[in-house]
Amino acid sequence: MPSIEPKKLPPAPPPSSATTTMKANRSQDTKPELALRRVLFAQGLRYRVGMRLTVPGRSVRPDIVFPRHRLAIFVDGCFWHGCVQHGRMPSDPSGYWHEKLARNKSRDIAVNQALRAAGWTVFRFWEHVAPSEAVVSIKEALADSTPTIPTNRE
Repeated sequence: MPSIEPKKLPPAPPPSSATTTMKANRSQDTKPELALRRVLFAQGLRYRVGMRLTVPGRSVRPDIVFPRHRLAIFVDGCFWHGCVQHGRMPSDPSGYWHEKLARNKSRDIAVNQALRAAGWTVFRFWEHVAPSEAVVSIKEALADSTPTIPTNRE
C-alpha cells in the first residue's frame, strides 16, 4: 500500500525586517479567548481549557469545552481563519500564505465535521464578535442540552 505524504507548503517568504518574528502569535490564551472566558466565568459558567478531545481520525483541542454538555468552542482569529469581513490576504508572490490559510479553513471544516459526527456541538466565534453576544449563544446551547452524567468507573 503506497504511503500518502502530506501536501507541503511552498517555502515561507522572507521576513519583512530582520526583527520580525511570529512569537507574538499565540495559539491559546489570546485576548479574544480570555475576554470570552472572563464573561463566561462571571456568568457562573464553568468550563475546561486545553482539554484534548479525541475523535475518529484526529485529536482536537478546542479553546473552551463544556464536557458534560459535549460543547466545544473555538475563538478564531480573523487573519488565521480567513474572516471575509476582516481577514486580509498578504501580498505574497510565493503563494505561501494563500496555501497556509486555505489549509487552515479546510482543517476547521474537517474538525467541525469530526466533532459533530462524534456527538459534539461546535461553536466557532470570530475574534471580533463581542463576548457578550457569544455568551448568549453558549447559554442557549447549554440550556437546550442534557448534561451527560458520568457512570461509576470500576
